[in-house]
Amino acid sequence: MTLDFNNNIPNFPWETIDHDIIRWLCEDVGRGDITTDSLPLSGIRINAEVLAKADGVLAGGTGFIRILSKSDPDLVVNVLKPDGTHYSKGDIPVSITGDAAKLLRAERTALNLLTHLSGIATLASKFVAEISGTKAKIVDTRKTIPGLRALEKYAVRCGGGSSHRSDLSAGVMLKDNHLELIRSDLEDAIKLIRKNAGHTLKIEVEVDDLEQVERAVEAGADIVMLDNMTPDDGRLAVQLVGDHVIIEASGGVTLETVRDWAESGVDIISVGSLTHSAPAADLSVEIRKLEE
Repeated sequence: MTLDFNNNIPNFPWETIDHDIIRWLCEDVGRGDITTDSLPLSGIRINAEVLAKADGVLAGGTGFIRILSKSDPDLVVNVLKPDGTHYSKGDIPVSITGDAAKLLRAERTALNLLTHLSGIATLASKFVAEISGTKAKIVDTRKTIPGLRALEKYAVRCGGGSSHRSDLSAGVMLKDNHLELIRSDLEDAIKLIRKNAGHTLKIEVEVDDLEQVERAVEAGADIVMLDNMTPDDGRLAVQLVGDHVIIEASGGVTLETVRDWAESGVDIISVGSLTHSAPAADLSVEIRKLEE
């Protein structure tokens, strides 16, 4: 199944990463590109293409453009496949024309970002395709690379997934560690949180078994997260609580098990591997000299 998601992706504020782009370029160039600077490449006009060596979903095309423009504003970059669009092996999602030396100084940094984000979008699209026809949603987690969270969560959305809380202030997740440290029961902990968090934030409680599911609902949880449980447990949890709370499955979900989870009736399936283990998309930059 081929799904394109570009019509449903919120705009990303790409200007917010401009200061990061300068840092990324400086990291790669160091004290200078000795190879390029030693060869008579400056002034040579080239045409370059990003070549897809495997099927995937594009994410980060605008980031690719912004990185190259910081190296040389005169580089002409055309993104031929919008973010959220499926591409096939052999496709050319991006083309570039300009000065050879300027491109060579920046193409690795630009390609690294594009392959990383497209890899995440591609993996997310596979999970989304697996649960097609069910009510469940695939969401990401906070298992992201420091400094890249917003971009990685954007890439998940490019693949048709959704975002869990963006940071610790965006929602409440009460775990066993919290309860163990404060030596308090669940109901008292939820009361304390509601007093400080306000009425607009939902409270999610992590549980390990079905007994804890009932306790969490009775204590006033809005969301119950089934941590490292099974799809069969998910079915029983749905039967126990009905539509009274949102039920999330989390922990160890794979492409092989995600359909079972979706068919169990849970509402949300969070998948950490979307961001912490997605393989980079197989994309390369092919360059050729333009005839004078």
